Amino acid sequence: MTHVALIGASGNAGARILKELSDRGHKVTAIARNPERIAALPGVTAAKGDVYDAEGLAALLKGHDAVISSVHFSVSDPAILLQAARASGVRRYLVVGGAGSLEVAPGQRLVDQPDFPAEYREEALGGARFLDLLKSADDLDWTFLSPSAMFVPGERTGRFRLGKDALLANETGSSISFEDYAIAMVDEIETPKHSRQRFTVGY
Repeated sequence: MTHVALIGASGNAGARILKELSDRGHKVTAIARNPERIAALPGVTAAKGDVYDAEGLAALLKGHDAVISSVHFSVSDPAILLQAARASGVRRYLVVGGAGSLEVAPGQRLVDQPDFPAEYREEALGGARFLDLLKSADDLDWTFLSPSAMFVPGERTGRFRLGKDALLANETGSSISFEDYAIAMVDEIETPKHSRQRFTVGY
């Protein structure tokens, strides 16, 4: 059993990761701005936290084996999140990443393509900045898990592929369900294979 702090536990990805952790018997401190929205699950303790309050967040993270950050990049500051992690003393830090920084061809990011939706650009660039910050965080055992382009509600199938920096796609496009993404994230918690790396999951 691992003791995990999950920031953003009431969001789309966060709620699925929370359930996956609970179903596998892990102990979770589920952190959200509105903790009443957090599902009541075995092994889960809901806690109120503010992603812009480094000191308060550090106090919530202290004593855990790992931290998972599942918050929107456009409404958070990675520098503050990492400051909180460092102050807490927890070295293992996993991030629900974005697809925008994945490559569609060598050296060509998805977010830089002319048909990339403008409404998602700020969020995608925020994810890319977070990844760049992590790459210089030598004091943290970090992992950045990027979903495929379409990150949507769906089924928990357990059938997916893992990659590194290239966008994964098949004949129907590039997608992953929140449910299958959660499997890949909790697999990484249980059996770390991507220390100080970004990897991606898709069908």
